[in-house]
Amino acid sequence: MHVAKKGLRVLGIAESYSGREHSTLAGIVMRKDLRIDGAAFSQVTVGGTDATGAVVRIVDCLSRRDINLVMISGSVIAWFNIIDPEAVAAATGLPAIAVTYEASEGIEEDIRHHFPGDEGRLLAYQRLGERIPVRLRTGHEIYIRPHGIGESDAARLCDDFTLDGKVPEPLRVARLVARGAMRSGMGG
Repeated sequence: MHVAKKGLRVLGIAESYSGREHSTLAGIVMRKDLRIDGAAFSQVTVGGTDATGAVVRIVDCLSRRDINLVMISGSVIAWFNIIDPEAVAAATGLPAIAVTYEASEGIEEDIRHHFPGDEGRLLAYQRLGERIPVRLRTGHEIYIRPHGIGESDAARLCDDFTLDGKVPEPLRVARLVARGAMRSGMGG
């Protein structure tokens, strides 16, 4: 993948979670010139273990060969439903970057507290590995977990797709669309 390519397309995936049984995921295809070029939706179970599959369903639903990368807002969504970016990359054949926005000591204790004895969920979280801090040209810091793409290329793409603040545009728009779908009764 040529990260400088103007026609590069990112599928940004974000959720809208409001404490219901399901959370809405929106996927927005955005070109590097920030034009929106497609959309799809999926649902995940709040507190479930189906988030990785939901992300893969969005990619499959779009059925496009011109998407170059999947960018995911967070690895832990919908009350501890864990997205495995490595599994997303393996299932779709596309590099994946999970992006988070705050420093954290981790959530292992929270998982143990809310899901006692759920070793599978705890292992899924531990397999995510360490997050890599990235300083954006906007002055903000984000944290990434890239899979199938080098750290420097992943950092550059996050920076290239961020206009202001710290949320890359494909993820910002996907979050807005997911929230709109949920509020309108179309999601969740």
